[in-house]
Amino acid sequence: MKGIRIFCDTAFAEQTMALLRQGTEGHVLVAAQNPAASVLGKSEAGPEIENVEIAFGQPDVADVLRARKLKWIHLTSAGYTRYDTADFRAAMKQRGIQVTNSSSVYAEACVEHVMAFLLAQARMLPQNLSTQCANGAAEWNALREGSRLLIGQRVLIAGYGAIAARLVEVLAPFRMELVAMRRKPRGDEPIRMVKLEDFDAELAAADHVINILPDNAQSRGYFDARRFAQMKQGAAFYNIGRGATVDQNALAEALETNHLAAAWLDVTDPEPLAKDHRLRIAPRCYITPHTAGGFTDEAGALVRHFLSNLQRYEANQPLLDRILE
Repeated sequence: MKGIRIFCDTAFAEQTMALLRQGTEGHVLVAAQNPAASVLGKSEAGPEIENVEIAFGQPDVADVLRARKLKWIHLTSAGYTRYDTADFRAAMKQRGIQVTNSSSVYAEACVEHVMAFLLAQARMLPQNLSTQCANGAAEWNALREGSRLLIGQRVLIAGYGAIAARLVEVLAPFRMELVAMRRKPRGDEPIRMVKLEDFDAELAAADHVINILPDNAQSRGYFDARRFAQMKQGAAFYNIGRGATVDQNALAEALETNHLAAAWLDVTDPEPLAKDHRLRIAPRCYITPHTAGGFTDEAGALVRHFLSNLQRYEANQPLLDRILE
């Protein structure tokens, strides 16, 4: 299967583009005139996608709906908010267009980021790093007493995809109690799963609540004042999903009233938050600027993942990381 027209709308560096051109040799690579500036952005609308079979990147939704020859879209991100609508899903299903993302590429980096958050929280790293107290002092004793072992603590994960599945593997040696929520549990997950309607009942028992929910109409503002109030006093909240899934003011209130022990956020709404935003000054709120998925040669890994899927596409094999099904 050669001569496939492949649209790419990401502004990769030359070394990465060379990898893409080499891997698509024998096909026709069509570049966007106005490519996306990052893997989280989207390209501007343009006519280049109209006569292609495959789109690789973050194509404009309206362009996709007009592209009558399109058969497969491969996104350069794990998130797919702009495509996760009922109308778009219906159109893709009706036309038989496959949609895949790059969640496998980002799983390891995101898991290591949330592990850094978890360990920093358990070992009180912010407090330890900000003091030079003497051995035996009251502050020193409080830091040692306050540091907790992860063993035996309960983790509640909201959203179960590639990232959560890898997180479960990494957490296994820590002998924690793991529970996850999935809209449609498959029954083959290695930990206890709960459905969406049963999630709230788990909040009161969790020491750590990790949010990996995507941003869609059902999840927007999911973590609100009611759910934060249901969480255990002294629990910690983590968000490496999407900022829009959290009511920012409700989270700030939970921190300011000392109901939550801490919040560790890689995503916010908006991004970045204003310097005087309530969460910026909330106690024990630690924010990284949406860097959880980043790692050395991230762009190269994205291209290699696409090329691996392209080989599957050419061989009429099931594609990796299928979404919108």
